[in-house]
Amino acid sequence: MRRVLITGTAGFIGFHLARHMLAAGAEVHGFDGMTDYYDPVLKRRRHQMLLQSPGFTATEAMLEDSAALDTAADAFAPDVIIHLAAQAGVRYSLENPRAYIDSNVVGSFNVLEAARRLGVRHLLMASTSSVYGANEDIPFRETDKADTQLTIYAATKKAGESMAHAYAHLHAIPTTMFRFFTVYGPWGRPDMAYYKFARAITEGRPIDIYNHGEMYRDFTYVDDLVRAIGLLVEAVPERPASRAVPEGDSLSPVAPFRVVNIGNSRKEKLTDFIDALEQALGRRAIRNYMDMQPGDVPATWADASLLQRLTGYRTQTDMHAGVARFVEWFRDYHGA
Repeated sequence: MRRVLITGTAGFIGFHLARHMLAAGAEVHGFDGMTDYYDPVLKRRRHQMLLQSPGFTATEAMLEDSAALDTAADAFAPDVIIHLAAQAGVRYSLENPRAYIDSNVVGSFNVLEAARRLGVRHLLMASTSSVYGANEDIPFRETDKADTQLTIYAATKKAGESMAHAYAHLHAIPTTMFRFFTVYGPWGRPDMAYYKFARAITEGRPIDIYNHGEMYRDFTYVDDLVRAIGLLVEAVPERPASRAVPEGDSLSPVAPFRVVNIGNSRKEKLTDFIDALEQALGRRAIRNYMDMQPGDVPATWADASLLQRLTGYRTQTDMHAGVARFVEWFRDYHGA
């Protein structure tokens, strides 16, 4: 039985991942700060659901509090750490960049220190497709250079990747970074575009659509994402002999460290996603087309062939089916 410490279990993805790992028979300890970036009531409801499982325990504290993290980690003694907690939101990083340094850089450093001290079997850390920044060659591949981040959010996530590589090299910590691509689904974050669209459409308010609708995303349903993470837990990277790295693999030549995209390997037009929302909600959106926002990119699209090579898994959820499941939850949660 795995003992898995997951940071950010009151968050959208962390909640779903904890449920997935518990269903697989793992013991899970969650660590979450319950910040007020968005409604903490939603976060507490997620944790209340997790706490109904006898295999789940939790600590409520901030990642920046290294003593609290060390105490929780030492008491639980995990063999796997999955670090998801972060200050999220691309646009909010334009308003409050310091929050991203505190959580995503200092907090991630504290997780790395805990992993080093405990000698965990595998450390897995969340990154983002935003690290590809101004790259124009799509689909994005893990072996592409990623040096042109456009926001502090993306820059802090790339900093986390760099710190993790250094720790993997110096302390032989097997580490997998995964880059997420536009995750959506039930129990999502209210600040995410699809969630805001659903609320506005339901309430008859306009929705803002940037770049005049010429936006493309690799929409990834949350259940597919957490299944992929669960499989990657067993795909432990090893330092390659003689620095020989297989073609197409992002494995570091000098460390047990790998970067993996988790996406659908296809891009969808944002307006098609909105069409699916309209269909599921049974209402038309009032569309307000706008110019591109600072720090945004017109398209993200994953090459997820490395994920399939490592795990044999490909994401499975059709966009219309995933949107319908989100809307079903949305209506139940909000009484809409």
